[in-house]
Amino acid sequence: MIAIIDYGMGNLASVANAFAKLGFEAYITSDPEMVLQADKVVLPGVGAFADAMHNLKKTGMDQVIYETVKRNTPLLGVCLGLQLLFTSSEENGFRQGLDIVKGQVLRIPPHYKVPHMGWNEVRPRPESRLFKGIPAGSYYYFIHSYYVAPEDADWSAAVTDYGFDFTCAIEKNNIFATQFHPEKSSESGLYILKNFGGM
Repeated sequence: MIAIIDYGMGNLASVANAFAKLGFEAYITSDPEMVLQADKVVLPGVGAFADAMHNLKKTGMDQVIYETVKRNTPLLGVCLGLQLLFTSSEENGFRQGLDIVKGQVLRIPPHYKVPHMGWNEVRPRPESRLFKGIPAGSYYYFIHSYYVAPEDADWSAAVTDYGFDFTCAIEKNNIFATQFHPEKSSESGLYILKNFGGM
């Protein structure tokens, strides 16, 4: 059972449909107990960092996410869901994140086209569990104006080049997350979800 957290922001139906296509039972829920009972948890996200953090705290889902991590339940963040795991974001001023991953969310420098939107090649670490079995040079769909910079390079599971290299996926222990949208990334993206669902 895969719980997709509904906190008022995120591409929920497309994520659920992608898991269903792969044969996994996934449900969208705003019920903390339903999330805590799940075998795996997905934290999606689309929109502004500050609004997302406000909604997580308002619904109590921030504490549910902390408990999920503590219980060693596999957790997958998607797009904004990746950024929320970090210590802080500079989006619209300094914003405090969940601080599960030490590091910052930074604005893509102004001399690069913003947002970074469309397909881009991703270069994963060879030992990555999230990218296991996926051919090198695979492309994924991005749409974002901010990127993550983990303090500990061991968190970085993959990088992509947008005129500069940045971390586009993280993984350590039971925590996984991608800046790109696997649910919008054709077969390569479905493979990411399949790998997560099979953990």
